[in-house]
Amino acid sequence: MIDMLIKQRRRSLGGGLEVGRVLPFARRRMIGPFIFFDHMGPLDLAAGVDRSVDVRPHPHIGLSTVTYLFSGEVMHRDSLGSEQAIRPQEVNWMTAGSGITHSERFEKARAVGDHLHGIQAWVALPDGAEETMPSFSHHEGDDLPQWDGEGVRGQLIAGEAYGLTAAARTHSPLFYAHLELEAGAKAEIPSGYAERALYIATGAVEIGGERGTGRDRCSC
Repeated sequence: MIDMLIKQRRRSLGGGLEVGRVLPFARRRMIGPFIFFDHMGPLDLAAGVDRSVDVRPHPHIGLSTVTYLFSGEVMHRDSLGSEQAIRPQEVNWMTAGSGITHSERFEKARAVGDHLHGIQAWVALPDGAEETMPSFSHHEGDDLPQWDGEGVRGQLIAGEAYGLTAAARTHSPLFYAHLELEAGAKAEIPSGYAERALYIATGAVEIGGERGTGRDRCSC
């Protein structure tokens, strides 16, 4: 049963870069521990793109940011000294805790051009963990379990679902997965969580007899 449909709203990050913001929403501030959910792109960035498109250094506290790309490349740098490019089907997990400053720059795009498409989610730290020490981790390969069958290809980005566990350390129970479905295929949304949501990044799906299309809505 679908409780709510949330359409993305376009938000400017400056420099001509826009995201489709899903969370927070007026009638649903969070889903589980997820407090922000931004859809980046799809966007073509030409070689030599101006540096104003970069997300300049800015601070965070009390949450974790989770970056996952379908295409493109983003360079992460932070006040811990981390410097890590993220590419498709990889995860950058940054826990701000008591405080961290970071930037995200499109250095590959500036050099040769790029096609950017991905998701950045923010996960609120639970009571008692807001002041944890800041940290950064990068995950790829076996850190992010994959499966393939019956027209469904999946990758677990974080947390526990489908009998699998992703490597990134989380501070509260959650699941976050990327599913690709062939036409006519069916997939289940994991049970065992009080709040669950499905975001359609591309294409269209039918849930409970209601059809939703990509870049359009989140079904909770």
